[in-house]
Amino acid sequence: MSGLFEDEELPPPPPEGPGLFGDVPTVPLPSTFAISAAALEEKATQQAGAYRVLARKYRPTTFDDLIGQEAMVRILRNAFAQGRIAHAFMLTGVRGVGKTTTARIIARALNCVGPDGTGGPTADPCGVCANCTAILADRHPDVVEMDAASRTGVDDVREIIEATRFRPLQARAKVFIIDEVHMLSRNAFNALLKTLEEPPPHVKFIFATTEIRKVPVTVLSRCQRFDLRRIPLADLAGQFTRVAAREGVAIEAGAIDLIARAADGSARDGLSLLDQAIAQGAPLGSEAGAAISTAQVVDMLGLADRAVVFDLFEALMRGRPDEALSITDRAHEHGADLGLVLGDLLELTHTLTRLKSIPSLRHSAELPETERTRGAALAESLSVPVLGRAWQMLLKGMGEVEVAQDRRAAAEMVLIRLCHVADLPPPGDLVRRLTEAGHAAPVPHSGGMPGGGARAMAGGGAMAMAAPAAAPQAPAVPVLRSFRDVVALVAEHREPMLHAHLLHSTHVVRFAPPVIELRPEADAPRDLAGKLAALLTEATGTRWTIALSSAPGAATLAHQGDAADMARREQARQHPLVQAIMDAFPGARIEAVHDDTVDRYGLPANLHNVPPTEIALGEPDLPEFAPEDAVPATEDDIDSDH
Repeated sequence: MSGLFEDEELPPPPPEGPGLFGDVPTVPLPSTFAISAAALEEKATQQAGAYRVLARKYRPTTFDDLIGQEAMVRILRNAFAQGRIAHAFMLTGVRGVGKTTTARIIARALNCVGPDGTGGPTADPCGVCANCTAILADRHPDVVEMDAASRTGVDDVREIIEATRFRPLQARAKVFIIDEVHMLSRNAFNALLKTLEEPPPHVKFIFATTEIRKVPVTVLSRCQRFDLRRIPLADLAGQFTRVAAREGVAIEAGAIDLIARAADGSARDGLSLLDQAIAQGAPLGSEAGAAISTAQVVDMLGLADRAVVFDLFEALMRGRPDEALSITDRAHEHGADLGLVLGDLLELTHTLTRLKSIPSLRHSAELPETERTRGAALAESLSVPVLGRAWQMLLKGMGEVEVAQDRRAAAEMVLIRLCHVADLPPPGDLVRRLTEAGHAAPVPHSGGMPGGGARAMAGGGAMAMAAPAAAPQAPAVPVLRSFRDVVALVAEHREPMLHAHLLHSTHVVRFAPPVIELRPEADAPRDLAGKLAALLTEATGTRWTIALSSAPGAATLAHQGDAADMARREQARQHPLVQAIMDAFPGARIEAVHDDTVDRYGLPANLHNVPPTEIALGEPDLPEFAPEDAVPATEDDIDSDH
């Protein structure tokens, strides 16, 4: 049976005689449980006095050391105190939040025997007993770690299953830690299910994954699940400050904030960045031991200084492209990636919108000082529609930068567009100004239904006209006054194929209930008439006759609806207020005209009794677009429509 480390020498077997569980037969130790290469490398590192990176040096060793995972720690502590320890754990979360670290702490808590060797499972392992020290050094024979990213097959899982048959060599429980468990194959998961559901009492499983959705539900249902959340920014900043102090390194608070922000909730990523910042040391020409500055971390991360981001955003909102491009030129000279600058602007837009929506955030410790002061003032001067427009343009612009050959040119084009839309008023203000200037005028009545109303939606903005609400329609009854009623009845009876053919492929020649004369098109099914007659007879209790004809008949319902929609669009386009908006926003277009007086097929409801052959296509009976008493919508009304 192949092991994890085939070429490594096995440790000597334990001495014969009674152990923790009495007389336990000595069994051959599978190579899976041999001393890992990581442990050998760690020992060699200590002997050589080599440098250990901060992410390993300050790795938590107890539950108290974990930051940002208070809920999980509380549950685990209670479980150990009450003796209700699960046989399998599933730890999930983004990289670097402490999944594998938590698994090792649980393994120590399960196997700690205390300094005197008489202790039991505890949430506060002593750290000095043989089991604790061996697990910390990654050389305990009963605590096995497997990387499922490299060992995905069913044979690897069978090796674990085989090992569960034997009692622990020196610990209280065998602990199997499987990292990135979602990488196991389907067969490997299936092979593990039975053992995972009913493991021996001396076996515990701890799984870790960053892709919980890829883990089968059959596995999840057998585990106690913990979702490790992203570590809050304030907690990360505090941790990095303490680490820097213990390392004897002076670093500016702004630099710590930048590192914590770049870590994105991951303690390991943040410690790696802090390690990199410390390695920079004092700049040339400065005093030895000088504090690591915010500017140095900005250069290291390829970011723009936070103050520069605020300056750039203010220039964009004032519509000053020359000032904005001058700022980006300086940022580019200092090594900032303009694509990342757009990301900073996007993040700032989101922060300002949150400050606008939740004023109490101005006193929150979660936000850096710059956001709480300068950001709060900037949020006061901008409206939510303006911030929303900036968000959409920046979000779209970041996608353009990623596919552009010249990232800098693409980013500058995005910034220039933002400057030029900054002085455009929101759609609500535009409607208000045009109305006050006398541009708005009612559209002549087109002979539509009294009291009708419509709304026109433009690509560059929106306009809503208030109108009297349409009278509520009576409940649907099987009274078929027109062919449209027949087609609607078919839709209500859940006959989608028959409904589609009646809508798109059928021409009405004569409608005289209980007789309907139709001309189906070539793509209509041959049994269309029979199916329709049977459905109508069953629904109404009256025998219906569906006759087929070769006469041209009326246009299909779909064609009639399209023609009516085109007429409504043209009528809306002729309205002076819409024309004024189209002139103010070059490139805008009417996306749709919503009319509450038409039925599901886009045709006026008052044409039910008109013979289909007498309906003139392109000249449907439409309601007036904007009644004389219409009131222009406010900016808030328009925002709510979106």
